[in-house]
Amino acid sequence: MIENTNTEPLYILLISVHGLIRGRDLELGRDADTGGQTKYVVELAKALAKQPNVGRVDLVTRRIIDTEVGPDYAELAEPLAENAQIVRIEAGPEGYIRKEELWDHLDSFADNLLTWLHRQPRLPDILHSHYADAGYVGVRLAHRTGLSLIHTGHSLGRDKCRRLLAMGLAMEDIELRYHMSRRIDAEEDTLTNADLVITSTRNEIEEQYELYDCYTPDKMAIIPPGTDLDMFHPPTSAGEDIAFAETLKMSLHEPHKPMILALSRPDERKNIVGLLEAYGGSPRLQQLANLVIIAGNREDIRELGEGPQGVLTELLLVADYYDLYGRVALPKHHSADDVADIYRLAATSGGVFVNPALTEPFGLTLLEAAASGLPLVATENGGPVDIIGNCSNGLLVDPLDKSAIAEALVTILENPKLWQEFSVNGLQNVARYYSWDAHAQAYLRTIRTLSQQGVPLPKTPPIVKTGRYQKLAIFTAIDNTLLGDNEGLAQFVNLIREKRKKLLFGIATGRRLDSALAIFKKYRIPMPDILITSFGTEIYYAPQLIADIAWTYHIDHLWTPQVLRRVIGKLPGLTLQAKSEQSRYKLSYHYDSNSAPSMEEILTLLRQQELSANCTLSSGQFLDFVPARASKGQALRYIAQQWHIPLERILATGGSGADEDMLRGNTLGVVVANRHCEELSILGDTEHVYFAEGSHAWGILEAIEHYDFFNR
Repeated sequence: MIENTNTEPLYILLISVHGLIRGRDLELGRDADTGGQTKYVVELAKALAKQPNVGRVDLVTRRIIDTEVGPDYAELAEPLAENAQIVRIEAGPEGYIRKEELWDHLDSFADNLLTWLHRQPRLPDILHSHYADAGYVGVRLAHRTGLSLIHTGHSLGRDKCRRLLAMGLAMEDIELRYHMSRRIDAEEDTLTNADLVITSTRNEIEEQYELYDCYTPDKMAIIPPGTDLDMFHPPTSAGEDIAFAETLKMSLHEPHKPMILALSRPDERKNIVGLLEAYGGSPRLQQLANLVIIAGNREDIRELGEGPQGVLTELLLVADYYDLYGRVALPKHHSADDVADIYRLAATSGGVFVNPALTEPFGLTLLEAAASGLPLVATENGGPVDIIGNCSNGLLVDPLDKSAIAEALVTILENPKLWQEFSVNGLQNVARYYSWDAHAQAYLRTIRTLSQQGVPLPKTPPIVKTGRYQKLAIFTAIDNTLLGDNEGLAQFVNLIREKRKKLLFGIATGRRLDSALAIFKKYRIPMPDILITSFGTEIYYAPQLIADIAWTYHIDHLWTPQVLRRVIGKLPGLTLQAKSEQSRYKLSYHYDSNSAPSMEEILTLLRQQELSANCTLSSGQFLDFVPARASKGQALRYIAQQWHIPLERILATGGSGADEDMLRGNTLGVVVANRHCEELSILGDTEHVYFAEGSHAWGILEAIEHYDFFNR
């Protein structure tokens, strides 16, 4: 029985952003984003919901309104069980887009999800992100709420990048197509901040996670996924009538021969072209069995994306080259309900299931096939090593060795005793090691302590608010934004005084409180209602300048400034700024770009040392370290939630890298023209960010008009 500090049953939030996710008829193999992960998260939600100590499970994904896909994906909520549901959150365009195009919309997803969470009766006990994009969202939610974060990578960018390079792709092409640097940065950040990483196999830890700067095996747990043993089971009788057999008869001359079955997306990494070449190059294998490749659904190959189109075209060319007509089936259509029948059809024929992928993070299809009574031949790279090791139900092969693939298949097909041994072993051991119930119980045992660790931020401020209750707010940085043109500043100050009863006026600065107050006095800037100072580490409320103690307590999580100073102090090109620029939660350095390490190198060092900190370079010369939970953007969102001001009604303005996360997401972002170009150029394609033509305060005034701010 899992214990919980509030004695309530556990509430678990699963986050899986991309792909087409629904509770029935999953379109597995429709594209590269709708594969094993989408099925895993749906089955995980259902399995956890069945456990007696779990009260609620929400699986959160992106809402999609698109006539090219089904209407199910537009539903805001979809029940999975009495206490489980799919929740769809809006972010980015309404239409369906591939995961590589989602990066600029993930901040909005996080903002919208947090808004939704605060409308629930209580916050979750656990956040669990799936894949890099959800990890990006999960880190931000964990920082803003104080909840524990679990992460499952499913597949990892550094491993994928290495394999793409090995296939001959240039790094520039990989970056253009996959946005690999953003994915890897998100993965590094997630691994640094997650409290627990769940993997499927030991190989995944040792061969893939080992490639990352923050490689911490101690916080990784191996919990193999489960499979639905009610759906996937061996044939009930030798003469079982399976409708899909009629589909195969149209392609096969001798449909009753044993079936070599492969089932995957038409993805180059799945190596099904290599499998077909192995089959085509082995007359003995062709004599023993037919080859059936289930590679998604299609109407017209010419209308598919570049990747699937290339794979399917190559399959047709290889089949023609080896003259495999009548011995190979490549069905155009199958439903989700057909899949279990296809496995049983292959088992009835005395066939073999084969997964020849170049690398396979886990291999859910191997479990499904084994639960249906099929022996396995699978790649030696990744999850199949553990599956076949546990189940003793097949042979591992080098996926690049076509003769080895053919030889393994022939070995099993020619030896009925070995076929029977592998079949029986698979049936027994899948039930033993890979049921969903076993997976859910192991999962809950593993997260027992994490569910008690989270300390959510309070929903109401710890101080008395001012008498005014506004629904509009302006937050601006000081240096490189508000200051710099006295005439523009005077116009802005006049506007603030005129509209003061209609809005909350806030400052978000890297300066300490005393320095900011001196600036207000010097330039006759009205006292803000709220001050975010020292890069988001301190929050003060006017007129008494009361410090928000709850925020201070929240950001102190894992903050070790003495260790950080010792590590950073050894680097060349960094010198501590004046004592007046330092604070309890901020370490500030001058940065000399001619001799200092790059920002990438500094981040790598922080991860390798397992130091939890936000690192920001401003104006190319000021380097600041603050706690991971602190930043201007995170402080601003905390205030927005506490004061019940929608982010869509907050104008946030900035001009340097320190302002970036304040401008992302659902705020009305403003980048003034005198910005430090390189630091904010990444925001060029981001939603809700306006690049003003005017400099300093003139840019803010221009943006107020652009957004028609006071009439929103």
